[in-house]
Amino acid sequence: MQRLAPKQEPKLLTNVLNLLTAASSEASGDGFVGPSLEDFYPDDVLFQGTFFAINRIMLIRLFVLVALVVVFWILSTRFKSAIAAQRYVPTKFQLLGEIALGFVRNNIAHDQLGKKDGDRFLPLITTIFFTVFGMNITGIIPGFNIAGSSLIGLSIVLALAVYVTFIYAGIKRHGMGFFKNSLFPSGVPKPLYILVTPIEFLSNFILRPATLALRLTMNMLAGHLLLVLCFSATWFFFFQSEGLWKAFGLGTFLFGFVFTLFEILVAFLQAYVFTLLTTVYIQLSLADEH
Repeated sequence: MQRLAPKQEPKLLTNVLNLLTAASSEASGDGFVGPSLEDFYPDDVLFQGTFFAINRIMLIRLFVLVALVVVFWILSTRFKSAIAAQRYVPTKFQLLGEIALGFVRNNIAHDQLGKKDGDRFLPLITTIFFTVFGMNITGIIPGFNIAGSSLIGLSIVLALAVYVTFIYAGIKRHGMGFFKNSLFPSGVPKPLYILVTPIEFLSNFILRPATLALRLTMNMLAGHLLLVLCFSATWFFFFQSEGLWKAFGLGTFLFGFVFTLFEILVAFLQAYVFTLLTTVYIQLSLADEH
């Protein structure tokens, strides 16, 4: 089956949502409002009409950024205070921070890159993991109700940071031979380079950042649409429908609750996958064959 062009997919998704909304409204005779892609382009709330215009999603991103800075500043301050006072029994907050940081350090950075290179790139790896997770988890927090990573701009910025890092790591370790060995792998007959080199270029330098950005954004976008559909339907069945139709509200609410728990897992898994692929790409750049 031929894959839809990227520009056609949002249109198709919008048409499906419009059909669902129209069908629900027609069946009920009332105005059920389902989710749409317009949710991801809210009106500006600050600095309207300027280059620095800020909408609700940007406010969520700024809030997550400030929250992460504050949390890690408190953690670092308490760690230093505990070491200075020779108090080696951590508080619950410190213990939680140590577990989270230890997970990223031991299970991602050191596991993929080894201790030396893992510690070298640990600041970037840690930043990416907690940034992605923090932006993802706002999708299920009441009052926010949308992930800061549900628009592709943030994902592109993170993917570009990864892109620059693994190219830097390859050049730092192997010099300009990094590009030669990436595009012309050893052991391949020279005539086949006509086919292999374009594939290697697309795979190593185009698809890596593109798939990182698209995977994260599409998962967060789909999760938001499904959650809004569930809870919008719940509100509609409970407060606008009559008779036996109200019973459907319980079903949509339960499904929405279960899917909310699933979205917490998705928020973590997407942060883990994004960070893991980051370390894998760096590891491939540092590998001896390059």
